[in-house]
Parts: sequence; structure tokens; C-alpha cells
Amino acid sequence: MNPPLTPPAARPCLIAPSILSADFARLGEEVRAITAAGANWLHFDVMDNHYVPNLTLGPAVCAALRPHTPMPIDVHLMVEPVDELAALFAKAGADHITFHPEATRHVDRSLQAIRDAGCKTGLVLNPATPLSVLDHVMDKMDIILLMSVNPGFGGQAFIPQTLDKLRAVRARIAAHVAAGGQPITLQVDGGVKKDNIRAIHAAGADVCVAGSAVFSAPDADGGYRGIVSQLKAAAAALPA
Repeated sequence: MNPPLTPPAARPCLIAPSILSADFARLGEEVRAITAAGANWLHFDVMDNHYVPNLTLGPAVCAALRPHTPMPIDVHLMVEPVDELAALFAKAGADHITFHPEATRHVDRSLQAIRDAGCKTGLVLNPATPLSVLDHVMDKMDIILLMSVNPGFGGQAFIPQTLDKLRAVRARIAAHVAAGGQPITLQVDGGVKKDNIRAIHAAGADVCVAGSAVFSAPDADGGYRGIVSQLKAAAAALPA
């Protein structure tokens, strides 16, 4: 018998703005603004134009932004190979480092190396990645990140089938914890907006990455407090 899922109301929905959608000409200012707005994590999309068809941010940018926020810096590596860059991001001040299992030859070793470097870690599952990749490494993960778009670019639409995948992973986490395992945070990335965040949270997500939903909707005074508050309120709303 599967253990019961934690009701969404008992799991606050954390908001992790992705700086991929920020104004790159003033990243420090943008990071300070989302910190003041009440965001919870700073999501850092790292793309190498190899594993995914785009090129973004490196460890030097992470190190430069570290003094601008007390929020955890949540690094999502879309790179191949993983280990060398993961070590550099750990030194640059990352708090969390997640990666795609297809991008490393030894998933267990990469997870342990990131933990040994002092960071929380976990796997990122693309829309077509089967859940079986989690089978033998649940004990080494702090985070599971489900991609609700295909990785590589911001601004894509949420893939609805991700809701079923969220429920399945939530059940796996509940069973793992019930068997004495460590807690694992369930994160989702891609196409999160005010009109779908309640369903995403209800399906099991603890953390929602939001890029264009945050950075394309500043308040009239140039801040982001309004949209961050609205996302959190929408996630917590009772069904109609």
C-alpha cells in the first residue's frame, strides 16, 4: 500500500526565478530585486551548446552573483560531461547542483562528488526520461527536478503530461521517506505561470522554477514583489 501524499496546503510552494529570463545587462540588480520580492531560490540555468542547443552562464557569473543574495543558488547543469563543471560551481558558491543522468557516465559517482563538495544534489529528468533512472540512487539525492519543457530555451509552454509524472515521483518520494530514507525536494521547471501553478503544486511540486513569468511581469515601481506573491497565492489556492 502506498503511503498517503502530503496535502499541498501542508507543503508551501517555493518560487525559484530563473535568471535565464533576467536582464543580463544588470544581473546583480535583478538578483537583488527578486530577493527583496520574496523569492526563495535563485535558479541558474547552465547550458553548453552541446548537451542542449544554447549557451548561457558559467561559474564566474555564479561567483559574481553570490554576494548579491542570501538565497540558495540552485544550479541546473545542462552540460556534458558533468563532473568538472559541477566542482567549479561548488567553488563558485552554488548551494544546489542538479544534472541530467544522460550527461554523465557514472550517475552515482557524480551525485556523491557533488555532495562531497558540500552541495545538495539530484537528477533532472527530461520529459521523455523514464523514472527508472531513480531506482538505485534515491539515497544520494536531495532534489528531483522534472523538466516540463524540453531543455535549452526559456519561454516554452508547459507539457501537460508532466502532471502525471509529478504525481508518480511524489509517490516514489513518499515511499522512500516512509521506508526511512531522507527527504527529497521535488522541483519542476518550464512553462510555470499563474494559471497552472496550482495544478503543478497539487500534483506534488515543492519548488517551481519561473523565468519569463517573473521577469516579464515587473511591478509598476520596477520590482517583482507582486508577481512572486501572486504565484505563491495561486499555488496555495483551493480548487474551484
